[in-house]
Amino acid sequence: MKHLCILLFFSAPFTHVVFGQSDFYNQLADSALALTKQPVQYDPTYYSIAYPGGDIPANKGVCTDVVIRAYRKVGIDLQKLVHEDMLAHFSEYPNNWGLTKTDKNIDHRRVPNLMTFFGRYGNALVITRNADDYKPGDIVCWSLGGGITHIGIVSAKRSDDNKRPLIIHNIGAGQVLEDMLFDFEIIGHYRYGN
Repeated sequence: MKHLCILLFFSAPFTHVVFGQSDFYNQLADSALALTKQPVQYDPTYYSIAYPGGDIPANKGVCTDVVIRAYRKVGIDLQKLVHEDMLAHFSEYPNNWGLTKTDKNIDHRRVPNLMTFFGRYGNALVITRNADDYKPGDIVCWSLGGGITHIGIVSAKRSDDNKRPLIIHNIGAGQVLEDMLFDFEIIGHYRYGN
């Protein structure tokens, strides 16, 4: 039997971890699910944070922080990766905020920047209304209207009717697990980590 493996590199030289491909995404989904056990107040405040590996206070956060924290639990620092890519390819990223340079405190905490990064380095997957196309560990982005975007992670858990995967996200009530995959217009569907 053939085994698929992925190799993840961390910031320390010569450090790596190997997971089976589906194991990695299940671990990512489980890491996101574990975040729902931590009480978090929705807080979009700008914070100055350490770099790399910086985070805002553990009891605060927005939708992007769920994704950032879940990836950190599996050894991927999106703060560092997004910052480094923006330094090298600033013009490839949205200019929604009128910035003229990168900001390692906030760039990775913006949905359009994460969408750009995942589109550049992950797999941009098809957007459908078929719930079976959304697998544990997938990243989904939505438009909430009025230029507001949202992001979450597909879990391995299913809706009560078993028709849809539940989503781990923070849309205002903290880091939660909800049946909301098709509640808003999906504008991005990614798989990142291989």
